[in-house]
Amino acid sequence: MIVYLRLLKESLSFAINALRNNKLRTLLSLLGVTIGIFSIIAVLAAVDSLDKKISKDLSSLDKNTIYLMKYCFGPSEIPQWKREQFPNVKYDEYIGLKNSMNNTDQVAYQLFVNRESLKYDSKTVSDVNIIPASNEMVDIDGLSFDKGRFYNESESNSGTPVIVLGYDIAEGLFGSSDPIGKNIRLYGQRFTVLGVMAKQGAGFFGDSNDTSVYLPANFLRRMYGDSDSMTPVIVLKPEKGVDMEAYKAEIAQKLRAIRGMKAGEMDNFFINVLSGFTDFIDGILGQMNFVGWIISGFSLLVGGFGIANIMFVSVKERTNLIGIQKSLGAKNKFILFQFLFEAVILSVIGGIIGLLMVWGIAVILTKALDFEFVLSLGNILLGTSLAALIGLISGILPAISAANLDPVEAIRTGM
Repeated sequence: MIVYLRLLKESLSFAINALRNNKLRTLLSLLGVTIGIFSIIAVLAAVDSLDKKISKDLSSLDKNTIYLMKYCFGPSEIPQWKREQFPNVKYDEYIGLKNSMNNTDQVAYQLFVNRESLKYDSKTVSDVNIIPASNEMVDIDGLSFDKGRFYNESESNSGTPVIVLGYDIAEGLFGSSDPIGKNIRLYGQRFTVLGVMAKQGAGFFGDSNDTSVYLPANFLRRMYGDSDSMTPVIVLKPEKGVDMEAYKAEIAQKLRAIRGMKAGEMDNFFINVLSGFTDFIDGILGQMNFVGWIISGFSLLVGGFGIANIMFVSVKERTNLIGIQKSLGAKNKFILFQFLFEAVILSVIGGIIGLLMVWGIAVILTKALDFEFVLSLGNILLGTSLAALIGLISGILPAISAANLDPVEAIRTGM
């Protein structure tokens, strides 16, 4: 054990001397490893950060939540021209499903509408995400409140002009004052503020509750009717432990019955399960990982050749020293491990530089953006291990050539 520790110490000394005496050559040779480790760890860290952000954004939602509408979340075998002919879901269909669906926790009605501006006295907040929805959305979206409350069933059904503000919206309009009971203007109408949602932070999908407002969907239906400018969706949250395939089949059967569709007629709606959407996102993240490994693989290959080049040059420069070591009784295994350790140390140094670059960029991005870029311990260990493996593979041939040198020829050649 002591012998190997001495070997490691000598190898570290040789590696540092190589960096000190041949700075440009060594750094250029290590560049491939540095770029390779930087590339793969940067991609893995980015994917981990995105995955963590998505999980956080969707943590309040049940992954079995269903969005029933005329559009499909992901790819579909049905041609687009055919999908465009599908009718929108209707409020009456929402009522029908709400009264007839089994094993259901909540059913809500929501409209997708354009972004708008909100006004309070002389203050205006623009580009606000408007969420017209029935009162059940408070439970489906898992909303929590900083102040006040959500609108109740009576206010929702009657389309009362009440509104619930996101944290940033409330701060932009009212500052530190209490907004509850105050009137703001939207769609040219006055809305009474009922509540302010708790601060959430930036969302991965662009919007978060902080920059959104909720209002009764029936208020807009009362103003504009079922306009084509608004896309309706029925949101269903099944009870826990439900057989999802059977549940989706029940939705399809009951909506077809409400619409009076004939047997054999194709469904003219889509049952979008939130878990399917998250699986779709996971697939994209997996592809990003795969592409990152391919790109990094080429850099690591170049880096491996660079490490091998350094070691072959090192063997040539130290031929005389190798001959002397062998003449004093050093075994081939001793010489072999000496050069292997040196190759691994050089490669790990290159890898550490790459990891430091990722860490620096992570710190900058986290401060510059409202997004936490995470460099996990697992990725640090992976980068270091990968660099060590590249060094080990790249150093095998130079180490073998050094170990197999004839001591007499080595001393004569080095003189």
